[in-house]
Amino acid sequence: MGSEGLPAVTIHVTGFKKFHGVAENPTETIVSNLKEYMKKKGMPKGVVLGSCNVLEAAGQGGVSPLYQTFQSAINSKDYESSSPGRIIWLHFGVNSGATRFAIEHQAVNEATFRCPDEMGWKPQKVPIIPSDGGISRVRETTLPVEEITKSLAKKGYEVMTSDDAGRFVCNYVYYHSLRFAEQNGTKSLFVHVPLFLTIDEETQMQFAASLLEVLASLY
Repeated sequence: MGSEGLPAVTIHVTGFKKFHGVAENPTETIVSNLKEYMKKKGMPKGVVLGSCNVLEAAGQGGVSPLYQTFQSAINSKDYESSSPGRIIWLHFGVNSGATRFAIEHQAVNEATFRCPDEMGWKPQKVPIIPSDGGISRVRETTLPVEEITKSLAKKGYEVMTSDDAGRFVCNYVYYHSLRFAEQNGTKSLFVHVPLFLTIDEETQMQFAASLLEVLASLY
């Protein structure tokens, strides 16, 4: 457990709006309601819930708002009072074919969109960040994905570890976030959730709350 006297872990959260084939994105609901939900439930000890932002489901066109989100968090007073190593960016995305939650271990420097994003962009085999090298370059989270997954499974959730965040917008955002985390000494994690038809909204809200608790317990 976190040692007494250490500063809290600040967790910034993002989700996505609707996109091609998913009219209602569960992550928009989760992220929009998380602060209110945690207020009622009670925040786990040692956690500060930072910004909660819902992003456009867009690759290239969504990069600028994504970095504005990153920067505004860094420029906030919370950031000054916490050490960068105790800041986590937690991203939620939907996998409409999934039957369980997936804790994503890595992102790949490849954008190959199976359908256009919300701004009409449909790249094929394009490096997300060309200066990072080719499309086979991988970035991994520094958070202990296996440990997080086991802790959540113990709490009764259907959850797995994944090494493939796809090649669509989720992977695109995760790659940028992992790079930003490395440059700024922060941490980043991407979690795929199923549709509410598969795992209902209340269970998904509970899962998000449990995930905050598990992340805090790592410190």
